[in-house]
Amino acid sequence: MTRSCLRDAAIAAGLGIALAMPGAASELCTEDAMIVFDGSGSMAETGFNQLDEPRIFEARRAVREAVPGIAEARRLGLVIYGPGRTGEPGASCQSVDTRFAPQWQAAAPIIAAVDRLLPAGDTPLTAAIAQAAEVLQYRERPGAIVLVTDGKETCGGTPCQLAAELAADAADLTVHVIGYKVRGDFFSWDSQGNQYEEAETVARCLADRTGGKYVSAETVGELVGALRATLGCNVYGRDASAGWRHPG
Repeated sequence: MTRSCLRDAAIAAGLGIALAMPGAASELCTEDAMIVFDGSGSMAETGFNQLDEPRIFEARRAVREAVPGIAEARRLGLVIYGPGRTGEPGASCQSVDTRFAPQWQAAAPIIAAVDRLLPAGDTPLTAAIAQAAEVLQYRERPGAIVLVTDGKETCGGTPCQLAAELAADAADLTVHVIGYKVRGDFFSWDSQGNQYEEAETVARCLADRTGGKYVSAETVGELVGALRATLGCNVYGRDASAGWRHPG
């Protein structure tokens, strides 16, 4: 092959890489991220007073608003747990579905997956985080996981033990946890006359042990802000979680 042919091939390869990414690759997040989304049956529940929308309705709106901007700056992947397996006892605890590994321009498939999601089943939260970490090859490379959950681990997993293992074995893995409308076992009247008791998910230790954020969210706006705060990253001249800012 002639020198000019080699040069043309190199240019073509470079263009192919550039077209696969958003513009200004030097200004993008350097770490891949996995969203782990709670699709268990509790996401179909309303508030204790039965007047609110099911959690999944508001979560869909928040994902539609937050994810497109985030997906411009980093590669995102998706794990959904809860629905999918029925029949034999305990089958739903095996339902951890890696929809796809981190990729550029992932907003459309993430939104489509959450829009089509019909919450059902148990909550294999710990297994879902472990699977997302494996997808990220957490022992060899840095990465981030953002868990969106409304509650508990119901499949016998031990999230705090997993947190300790990830902290010990990972090259540089950060787990952020968004507790969305997490409720305790009991409820009471608040000052506005609503019946509920806010609580923290047992998964908080995943964030605490890996240097991540734990963020509580009660509204669509708060969930949008939580997604941006945990999935956004600082890039030159811009903070993807908070809009434009000066690099200094």
